Amino acid sequence: MSYYLIKELDINLVYPWGMTWIDDSSMLITQKNGQLFLVNTEDETQIEVEHEIPSIQAGQGGLLDITSENDTVWITCSITKNNKYTTAVYRAKLEKNRLTNLELIFEALPYLNSTIHFGSRIEIKGDYIFVTIGERGGGMIAQDTSNVIGSIIRINKDGSIPKDNPYINNKEWIPQLYQIGVRNPQGISLDPVTGDIFISNHGPKGGDFIGPVVKGSNYGWKQVAWGGVNYSGTVVGDGNIWEPGFLKPDYIWVPSIGIGGIKFYSGKSFPKWNNHLLVASLKFKYLSVLFRDGGDFIKEEIVFKDKIGRIRDIEVNQDGEIFLIADEKDSKLYRLLP
Repeated sequence: MSYYLIKELDINLVYPWGMTWIDDSSMLITQKNGQLFLVNTEDETQIEVEHEIPSIQAGQGGLLDITSENDTVWITCSITKNNKYTTAVYRAKLEKNRLTNLELIFEALPYLNSTIHFGSRIEIKGDYIFVTIGERGGGMIAQDTSNVIGSIIRINKDGSIPKDNPYINNKEWIPQLYQIGVRNPQGISLDPVTGDIFISNHGPKGGDFIGPVVKGSNYGWKQVAWGGVNYSGTVVGDGNIWEPGFLKPDYIWVPSIGIGGIKFYSGKSFPKWNNHLLVASLKFKYLSVLFRDGGDFIKEEIVFKDKIGRIRDIEVNQDGEIFLIADEKDSKLYRLLP
């Protein structure tokens, strides 16, 4: 384990969840309780952003991930209807300290009673946005292509459906679906080398993994569990790590690390990490680098552990400095320095 300087910024946070850069020194940070902050990482100031997103903090849900492009912001959250819940995506414009032109552009149907496994990471690639949708504890619902529960969806930035999504060649898939068979994917990152998108996915007791988002593919939950078992100790499906016909993850953890946010690193602050993957562990409270050789992830190196709590998300600025948030009640924004 190597050691680096962790600077605690004077930014007060309560169970933060997602971050996105607005410019070189300013970012937006979400909190599960519905608050959204505009934070300056240089002068360490924070301003609450006014908005009307009807997110609800219930179980693992709340105001969750966020991404942006110029003054347009996309935010994921859990919302409720008739005492049931789902994952939703809103688009808005940032005007000073206020979100305007708010629009619901996606809601994961059906709404369910469960308040777990919302997934809810979001990433931009070209003209599209990709959103991870957890299976809400529903298990084999992730194999049902008549809904989006337990999937990765791809939509246009306005919420409309891309014309080449998998449903074009497979009428059993509803239009938003891009990939199925995931459990609770709480990390997503665009690979600067290949242009592929990768997700992190929570297994049950064991079986957390990293893997690519591949059009029309199926990771197999809940027929396979990638080396994990049910929390009771019983096997999942036939007890296999993987079965023919399903996509193989690229890297698996047994036991689970409670994998959170991921981020491919690019920058000059930590040159040996360039084009390798930063990984946040919630369970073991560590930040690691998952090194790769060619297209294969080969080894994990823990950067630090037990310093800031349950690490939720990772961002990198233009200089390659790393910013972290932790899933803690009394938390801060942290900057990692070499």
